[in-house]
Amino acid sequence: MLRLSHKVIAEGIGTFALVFFGCGAIMVMERFPGTLSPQMIAIVFGLVISAMVYAVGHISGAHFNPAVTLAFSLSRHFPKNQVLLYWLGQVLGALFAILFLTYLLPQGVSYGATLPMIDPFKALLAEILLTFFLMFVITAVATDTRAVGTMAGAAIGITVMLCAFVAGPLTGASMNPARSLAPAIFEDQMTSLWIYLLGPMIGACLAAWVYEWIRCDADKKKAEGCC
Repeated sequence: MLRLSHKVIAEGIGTFALVFFGCGAIMVMERFPGTLSPQMIAIVFGLVISAMVYAVGHISGAHFNPAVTLAFSLSRHFPKNQVLLYWLGQVLGALFAILFLTYLLPQGVSYGATLPMIDPFKALLAEILLTFFLMFVITAVATDTRAVGTMAGAAIGITVMLCAFVAGPLTGASMNPARSLAPAIFEDQMTSLWIYLLGPMIGACLAAWVYEWIRCDADKKKAEGCC
């Protein structure tokens, strides 16, 4: 049986990879103009999420996101007494990634912080909506045995990529409090951080609840005649 410490370390590694490659791509683009196009950022985030889901999904569940952990806990797919430790692993992984990038790369302005380019309330709604779709897909492929489990990494990575393509210019398409917190600390961009802490939490919890409502699990609801 896997120890909880192993799961937390896996979460830290996965979140480190997400921030190191995703925010790292943003930092490289700013420090070395012409090396990466803005469109590549969405692709990098999608690819690294997909890769890490396949790498450690069987160990920790591959949350890499405090909002995902909270939503799984509230929908009874994850033990409530492990939430804080998962959050700790995720936040530390993100912080260490930015620290490592700061050491490796020349000094610059950007650390990959997510900042709203639209009205804050609209940005909050956007983050809620984006995270809703991300968590909806995660819940489907991770908790429903009728879904094609082998495609989980691809489905989640593609969803991240799609959200980033559409909403990246609007809010940064964070969908992840840990991903936003670490660079915000290093850039001292704390004013709008509440959007990226609150929005993903609301969106993820709504998605988990909605999927549980519509999933119509044949084993559990056969007697209700809904399947």
